[in-house]
Amino acid sequence: MGIYLNPGTIEFQESINSEIYVDKTMLIERTNAALRTKQKYMCISRPRRFGKSMAADMLAAYYGKDYDSAALFDGLEISHCETFSTHLNKYNVFKINMQEFLSMTQNVDKMLKVLQKRLIKELKYNYPEYVDCDNLVFAMQDIFSYTGQSFIVLIDEWDCLFREYKQDEEAQRKYLDFLRVWLKDKGYIALAYMTGILPIKKYGTHSALNMFMEYSMTDPGNMAEYFGFTEKEVENLCIEYGMNIEETKAWYNGYGLYSHNKQEDILYSIYNPKSVVEAMLRHRFGNYWNQTETYEALKIYIQMNMDGLKDAIIEMLADNSVRINIGTFHNDMTTFATRDDILTLLVHLGYLTYDVEKESVRIPNKEVAQEYINAISTMDWKEVISSINNSRKLLEALWNLDSDKVAAGVDKAHEEISILQYNDENSLSCTISLAFYFAREYYTMIRELPTGKGFADICLIPRKIHMDKPAVIIELKWDKSVSGAIAQIKEKKYIDALSEYQGNLILAGINYDKKIKKHSCLVEKVDYNKNSLNIQDEFLR
Repeated sequence: MGIYLNPGTIEFQESINSEIYVDKTMLIERTNAALRTKQKYMCISRPRRFGKSMAADMLAAYYGKDYDSAALFDGLEISHCETFSTHLNKYNVFKINMQEFLSMTQNVDKMLKVLQKRLIKELKYNYPEYVDCDNLVFAMQDIFSYTGQSFIVLIDEWDCLFREYKQDEEAQRKYLDFLRVWLKDKGYIALAYMTGILPIKKYGTHSALNMFMEYSMTDPGNMAEYFGFTEKEVENLCIEYGMNIEETKAWYNGYGLYSHNKQEDILYSIYNPKSVVEAMLRHRFGNYWNQTETYEALKIYIQMNMDGLKDAIIEMLADNSVRINIGTFHNDMTTFATRDDILTLLVHLGYLTYDVEKESVRIPNKEVAQEYINAISTMDWKEVISSINNSRKLLEALWNLDSDKVAAGVDKAHEEISILQYNDENSLSCTISLAFYFAREYYTMIRELPTGKGFADICLIPRKIHMDKPAVIIELKWDKSVSGAIAQIKEKKYIDALSEYQGNLILAGINYDKKIKKHSCLVEKVDYNKNSLNIQDEFLR
């Protein structure tokens, strides 16, 4: 058992021994299917703390020679598959964390020199009769030629050089060329598996690693369920630890990844595993993912404000999606031609989620939204922060049925975020969503909720642990009347969609008068009384 060559099972054993372990061993069935095929080159890119390193530890434990790991996998899902015993402990495995080598050297040349020296040292120790040179490629070729034993190469943090040497294009090219010479078209490679945050760098016609199949946040292929926790896995954890699933969703869900296969396309709702584990173990919801990296990383990109980026961020803070084109992204952290390139990078970093069908992005959950708030609070976006800070008072005004204060609060929010075009009900809806930002502490906000005879513009539905708060239906009008808005709610039976909130329901009609450039509001609290409405309070401005 070596340090890099066939490193053993200790690290994967630690994962299994942990209080929370979610079985992702069926990934091995995917890699088994790729062995010794044209699909043997795999690059998995996911945000930090999405289980990439654990997966690499698992693969090393399964494939590595010189030890027997059968007992380690006993009872795990992969142990029931036909291919399990076929490839178990049959290969020479190199497991490398590139960050380790980058951190201990000053430049790419020294990094690659130290890397090769350490790997060759272990090859010489294990195969002294076949390795008589200091060239990594030749050494592996000789071993394969004389013994028939092929190699699996697992590279974790493969993209660390692109994240730390962002501007050094020459260093990046040297690194890519090294990987190409080492891995591409080599008979000794049974599987080359890389993980990182970024997809493989594009250099025009320079396609150093074009043999890799990529599985990313924008195109996960059939790998969506193996990195991050699925909804079913999180539901099981919530039951085990007595945590509210609805609240867990609000905090950590939101990454929508499609898995494509022959039978069907499956949309997986993926959770950040780091945050879920921390929440379960601590029995408390909070911001855990950001403990591994500060909001400064996000701030660097959103403060560029190129090509309407600020507008897009405000739209998404208002719980809207923004259409983007991911096709121009160069898979690095410096080459940005448009706003969409930055937004695509934020998808790969985990700050946004990408909807492949709508070709749009949004902020995935409450935890990540707080990162945006932290970032812009230290920038010159004072108007946005002011609107968000005032949203608490606006929500309280709504609860208190104070139509005057609600209208005034929406006016203020509109003034503060006037950067957005304000010319129809859609832009009004964006303003309202941002004005009521604080409502997400207690509510699930649903836009265009289907009802019996139409769609309610905005519904605030209390999450289960906040059932003391009233449900809210908000109908928006542009240059019409608030009384007409309330009438529409009743006539089209929008209330029926929230009939379970008997005695705890608020209706709000909000209208914008484009002549006087002011909002008006009508708020009503309603009770159900055998299918008839009893208006408790009513205020009109």
